[in-house]
Amino acid sequence: MPHPMQRILIVDDDPDILEALHIILEEEGYEVTTEEKGDALLHLHDDTLPHLIILDVLLSGKDGREILRRLKSQQNTRDIPVLMFSAHPSAEQTVRQAGADDFLAKPFNIEEFLARVTHLLS
Repeated sequence: MPHPMQRILIVDDDPDILEALHIILEEEGYEVTTEEKGDALLHLHDDTLPHLIILDVLLSGKDGREILRRLKSQQNTRDIPVLMFSAHPSAEQTVRQAGADDFLAKPFNIEEFLARVTHLLS
């Protein structure tokens, strides 16, 4: 069981995916926040920084890899692990080059997803 103060931020432009992941992670005991717009990641405040960011590669015309590069270049967010996911398995190489700590292809197995979340938070 995770520490109850571990915060996870999920960013995806698909409300159904946001809702499903929110429910799954809350049931595991995490504090979960969701955003449909990647721009929200560029305005994180130090007092509420997540312990993990789960980020879709493609967000309504925005490239999650570009958002990731900005996160990894900023002092206050560079050490936050980022798990990226995409319906395009071929995205894994470019996602890792951009600095992602892990990658999952959609659709993914919930047990595998939770194992990767646990690993990134340990």
